[in-house]
Amino acid sequence: MVLEEARENAVKFVRLQFTDILGIVKNVAIPINQLEKAFEEGIWFDGSSIEGFVRIQESDMRLEPDPSTFAILPWRGTDDGFNNTARLICDVKTTDGEPFQGDPRQILKNVLGRAREMGFDFFAGPEPEFFIFDKKDGEATLNPHDSGGYFDQAPKDLASNLRRDIILTLEEIGFEIEASHHEVAEGQHEIDFKYEEGLTTADNIATFRSAVRAVAELNNLHATFMPKPISGINGSGMHIHLSLFKNGENAFHDPNDENNLSKTGYNFLAGVLEHAPAITAITNPIVNSYKRLVPGYEAPIYIAWSNLNRSALIRKPAARTPESTRIELRSPDPSCNPYLALAVILNAGLDGIEKELTPPKPVSENIYELTKNKRKEYGIETLPGNLNEAINALKQDKTILNTLGNEVAEKFIMAKKTEWDQYKGYVTQWEINRYLEKF
Repeated sequence: MVLEEARENAVKFVRLQFTDILGIVKNVAIPINQLEKAFEEGIWFDGSSIEGFVRIQESDMRLEPDPSTFAILPWRGTDDGFNNTARLICDVKTTDGEPFQGDPRQILKNVLGRAREMGFDFFAGPEPEFFIFDKKDGEATLNPHDSGGYFDQAPKDLASNLRRDIILTLEEIGFEIEASHHEVAEGQHEIDFKYEEGLTTADNIATFRSAVRAVAELNNLHATFMPKPISGINGSGMHIHLSLFKNGENAFHDPNDENNLSKTGYNFLAGVLEHAPAITAITNPIVNSYKRLVPGYEAPIYIAWSNLNRSALIRKPAARTPESTRIELRSPDPSCNPYLALAVILNAGLDGIEKELTPPKPVSENIYELTKNKRKEYGIETLPGNLNEAINALKQDKTILNTLGNEVAEKFIMAKKTEWDQYKGYVTQWEINRYLEKF
């Protein structure tokens, strides 16, 4: 099927893609005449050169393409009108053909397997935000491409044509786009795509980021998923809508509950709240993530839930049908590894179901306006305030560590500790402006 589609589209090269533990997409290109061999034998590569994979003495690893992920890359066409490059997302295997447990995609598969053993199918829908900046002399600047605001249109929103090009590109790859609009900050945008099964959603997030960057580049612009590129304005989040289905029906839905949420839904929600500090290390994985998680910019910092306001970590959106009942986790940002992020969120929720955890009462007030004593009365804790605090929370949470597995957890923590140490020693422009002439 894939070989036939590749021939029909005059494909000449295929990019075999996977991600390292930091969520960076890696790929190796093979000529089309090697595609059949790739399906039959896999393609070998040096795993020791990939962030967080294996040591040099155990470096041989194999890429096994997932045929369901085959897609023509529209931005890699030839002058004669034929798209000559395609991509396949791969699973990583060891030398003996076993799934490599350090592969982020495999880690998500493991948790999805646990969900299925409990009778559940997991679905997720992300809302990724991003910035578009001008380029100068081929280099990215911090000059927003337009001066639009939330839901603005031209002439303030200068990127409507760019978003159209991105959407058309994504649809050619196979995405079902639901909405797109200008976001709150200048140069900031959001494109939402269809709620899908967990593995497909993670694949789609990785593909989405690559496509947005590629289309922006073709327009001599720079797209970034950095959470907070500019001080004093909103950062980019990636709210994720979550639900479980059982026997084809939404396991989160209960028509007799005031929030239309079932016991399973409450248990899942409680599990995510319980493990939220450790989850944050994965869903908000860079130093810059915590410049977004501050009061005043709609990003949540308090561990609470609500069916009304958007200041809580988890929101229970209104649902028109039983199938659309879900919860929305508002803390993740688009710099995260989508496979690891969905894996830890799902496993936290499953832990809540298994232990029958009960969430606290929903908070209807704006939590940012509550006094410290009032938050204490409600039992509202705060998310980690920086990457170091998040990593320390991760180190203390056995459920989330077990989700990642020993090797990935150890290498992820090591990489992030190094990042934090480098950041601590770096003198910023803010410090120079504030202190150089004062002291």
